[in-house]
Amino acid sequence: MPRRARVMRMSVEQPLWRALAGYRVLTMFYAVGLFATAYDRFPRPWVAVAYYCVIFVWTLATLPRVANAASCTRPFLAVDLSLAVCGILLTPVADAHARIMEGGPTLPSIWTAGSVLAFAVKGGWRWAAVASTAIAVANLVERGVPARDTVHNVVLVWVASIAIGYVVEVARASERTLARALEIEAATRERERLARDIHDSVLQVLAMVQRRGAVIGGEAAELGRLAGEQEVALRTLVSGGMVPVSRVSTDAADGALVQLVDERDERDERDEQDEREDRDEPRGPGGRGGRNGGGDGLVDLRALLAPYAGSRVALAEPGAPVPLPAAVARELAAAVGAALDNVRRHVGEDARAWILVEDEPASVLVTVRDEGPGIPEGRLAQAEGEGRLGVAQSIRGRLRDIGGTAALISVPGQGTEVELTVPKNASHPKHATDEKHETHETHEKHPREARGGGAAAWVRGKAGNR
Repeated sequence: MPRRARVMRMSVEQPLWRALAGYRVLTMFYAVGLFATAYDRFPRPWVAVAYYCVIFVWTLATLPRVANAASCTRPFLAVDLSLAVCGILLTPVADAHARIMEGGPTLPSIWTAGSVLAFAVKGGWRWAAVASTAIAVANLVERGVPARDTVHNVVLVWVASIAIGYVVEVARASERTLARALEIEAATRERERLARDIHDSVLQVLAMVQRRGAVIGGEAAELGRLAGEQEVALRTLVSGGMVPVSRVSTDAADGALVQLVDERDERDERDEQDEREDRDEPRGPGGRGGRNGGGDGLVDLRALLAPYAGSRVALAEPGAPVPLPAAVARELAAAVGAALDNVRRHVGEDARAWILVEDEPASVLVTVRDEGPGIPEGRLAQAEGEGRLGVAQSIRGRLRDIGGTAALISVPGQGTEVELTVPKNASHPKHATDEKHETHETHEKHPREARGGGAAAWVRGKAGNR
């Protein structure tokens, strides 16, 4: 099943549009109510009735226009503001001069603030300043003199609209920043996943060709040198680089857009593949399928670790199945394989290693132990800085993505243990849509005392730097 990209729209200003639509309706009824209570005091009430009929129809008919920024166009804003200004200027025609001088409300009353707020939400504080200034001029013309209450109302609308417009601009900038950060995080996770796969395949082969070429000599030495150069170049490529700016993360009419991969589709694809493989493979330990363990999507971790056992690698496991989600178990097994690759590469092809699987009540602990002299202090940080991905990505990165932890316990001369801990409720490996982060630490201390069972056979020997 192909991946299906979907677009998630994030907008903190969308609630402002909904609030604005409600405000316009409520203030329209409020203005009509004020007129109804003072109807007999208007010398020409028919002027007010005609105006209220217009804004009643206009307010209800244009509710979709204030649903989002895309619908709220400049022509609409211009007409809306014109209606508000006309209502203010018609007040002396409909109402008595004495009532106006006493501080009586204008025909649109506080409905005019809805027009100003629409400018603020649509265009920011500059548009809000222009609209509120137009309303202020209309109020001063209607009153004839700059009375105290008129100036107070004008300043209140002016300050409030500019403040709201500024908040909207800040919110839009924050959305763009968040969208960019999510895009970088998604691309970084994908880069790390690809880096792990490349490290476990291509880089390992190139490193082996380089070593064997140097041993054989002659033309093989030149081939090994070229392989070493390509290894360095490829390692640099997969361990660095910035994410280019894409149009997907730019601000749009309804807010910032972030393109995501539908994780559910990708998960369904993996499950379908597991089911197909399960039909073709024999049953594993405990009656579970060889890969996914049946319809519940679980797999016996022991079946995935069994291929690593051999003459140089001892596997100690519980007598009962160790069920884990299929994708989680595969990532955990791949991390174990990466740890064994480190043993072969840095200790030697004939180096011995031990794998211990412990099924604890809340988690599964897999420990890989070698017989080498350990890792010098600071070597792991140095290797990661050089772009070497064995521990940083192939081990710690994999465990991070499935919600687990990876700890390296080593003292020079006393061997190295890699402890991989995964909670039993671990989720599928994270991809571009995940937002949760875990912190993983690498410990360099004395190895723990040997445990019972399979751990009792562990010994100390020789190992190189990781």
